[in-house]
Amino acid sequence: MATQDNQKFIEGLKRAWIAEEDSLRLYAALADHEKDPDRKKALAKLAATERGHKERWQKRLRELGSEPPVYHDTPGKRIWRWVLVQSGTDNALDRIEASEADDSDMYGSLEALAPTDADRSAIEAVQQDEQSHFRMMSKAGEGAPQLPTAQTRLDTILHRESWHKHGGGWVGQMIYGANDGLGSVFGIVSGMAGATAGGPAVLLAGLSGMLASALSMGSGAYLASKSEREMNQAEIERERKELETHPQEEKEELSLFYQLKGVPEEEANSLAQYIISQPEQALKMLSSEELGLTEQAQPNPWLEAGSASLSTAMGAFIPIIPFFFLHGYPAIYLSFGISTLAHFLVGAAKTVVTGLNPWKSGLEMMLVGLGEATITYVLGLLFGPVVR
Repeated sequence: MATQDNQKFIEGLKRAWIAEEDSLRLYAALADHEKDPDRKKALAKLAATERGHKERWQKRLRELGSEPPVYHDTPGKRIWRWVLVQSGTDNALDRIEASEADDSDMYGSLEALAPTDADRSAIEAVQQDEQSHFRMMSKAGEGAPQLPTAQTRLDTILHRESWHKHGGGWVGQMIYGANDGLGSVFGIVSGMAGATAGGPAVLLAGLSGMLASALSMGSGAYLASKSEREMNQAEIERERKELETHPQEEKEELSLFYQLKGVPEEEANSLAQYIISQPEQALKMLSSEELGLTEQAQPNPWLEAGSASLSTAMGAFIPIIPFFFLHGYPAIYLSFGISTLAHFLVGAAKTVVTGLNPWKSGLEMMLVGLGEATITYVLGLLFGPVVR
């Protein structure tokens, strides 16, 4: 029995070794992608911590007469890591935090199998390291008031004044654009396929739907982001006027922001006085601290429009691909097949932003797409004789 328990413990150590290697590679990728030196340094430290955990399990495995497993950095892992990095540090850390429960369960099971007190102590130490990461990401400091979760996490872990990013970044926008385009044109293609038995009109209707969806999404994104930018600029201008007319009040306000972050009152007052003496710098700091607005976070209407149009067109193009080469029922079947698969992949990709289970999200999206296609196909069959 002891030998069997030891073997289970060895297998658990190997799983922990792989998990630490996964985390190490993700933190290292985030650090490589980061441009700000302070943020890069903080992420590199997290990667170094994970490397230390991995080396600890590697050493223990060899003491137990077993080599660490061969790490397979599969294409799926590399793609997922790239998508997380591109989605932004804030969103990537959200996803890491969401997986904390799985890691806790893994280490809890491993601790129960530990053959020695030294092993149990080592596992507890690693668990404390992991938990400290998430305490840093979820608190603004000892005794400090709780701030909004996304901002606080990066304020603390990356030692920044603020970090304002749209959830999921451009990756999230691309996913949702592709989702809209795929869903709308899949419905059009299904309806026309039912009405015309897969005739040439399906391709024309699909292309028209793709163009209309892309232009609609692009123009909507442009107007929305332009309005948001204009409102943000108006807020900044109001802050500028307050700074000009009530500089003393603004200095006290800025000092309080720093005190809430743990800076001693005297130092906070001196820092606020120094910043207020430089009006443009003071405006940037107050806009960031009070309004949560930075120049980097301002939406670019043209970029938003281009991203929305392109992603919508990409998603909308999928259902009509078979009709370039085939006609009739072969084209219909192939379109249903690739569109169903695309719905599943887009649904799974959404979890980069939502943090949900990718299988559940993918299946849910696939069922919604199939339901939509079935309804429009039946309507096409019913009204086909009328329009032909």
